Amino acid sequence: MGRGHAHALHVHGHSVVHRLAPEVKIIAAITFVFAVAVTPRAAVPAFVVQAMAIAAVGRIAGVPLPFIAARMLILAPFLIAAAMLPFVASGERITVLGIPLAVEGLWGAWNVVAKATIGVSTSITLAATTEVPRLLRGLERLRVPAVLTQIATFMVRYLEVVAGEVARQRAAMLARAHDPRWLWQARAIATSAGALFVRSYERGERVHGAMLARGYTGTMPQPSGVADATPGQWLAAAALPAVGTAAALIGWMVTA
Repeated sequence: MGRGHAHALHVHGHSVVHRLAPEVKIIAAITFVFAVAVTPRAAVPAFVVQAMAIAAVGRIAGVPLPFIAARMLILAPFLIAAAMLPFVASGERITVLGIPLAVEGLWGAWNVVAKATIGVSTSITLAATTEVPRLLRGLERLRVPAVLTQIATFMVRYLEVVAGEVARQRAAMLARAHDPRWLWQARAIATSAGALFVRSYERGERVHGAMLARGYTGTMPQPSGVADATPGQWLAAAALPAVGTAAALIGWMVTA
């Protein structure tokens, strides 16, 4: 449990961004996302500057663009919902290609798309340059309650374990020529879900007993090589939120 493991969101590297202390990157990411969130929707150049800033960080870190793009598919439901706003919003309307669209809805859609895209890109870049054990260590250094970091630790680890169990159950069903896809086959899916719950619960009990037998007292072994943040690292990490905040402030002044 104490040993780090590979994660689908992490990109191994030795860049300046990778070497920053985790608490520095967490604070920089949160501050930058907050600056993006409060940027006025009409300040389009400000969003462009903020997008270029996080893209530059990803470039410095060596995170491939296809890697980020593939993981941004999580935004698809939000983008679809945003695309509906120009059709359902009220108020002044304009005609685009013969289709009447609400001006307020267009601005609302742009606001959602811009802020969600930049925010998720920031989160992906943070995860891509910081391993999960280091992220959790950074949260502990930021005085996040230990119970929350412990819950996050087990959640991250056992989501992968449960996903692996689901994949094995799926393979076993396919090997027996059973592939439930329709509503009238829901019984098989429900049975599999019940079996998965029982197996996961029993496995958790066994793991907890093993941890207690090895001296677990509520704290996990800390990853090695995670040095404390230096003033230089804080200064370097401040560049991203500084750019985001400056763009937001200028946006407010221009659109006021």
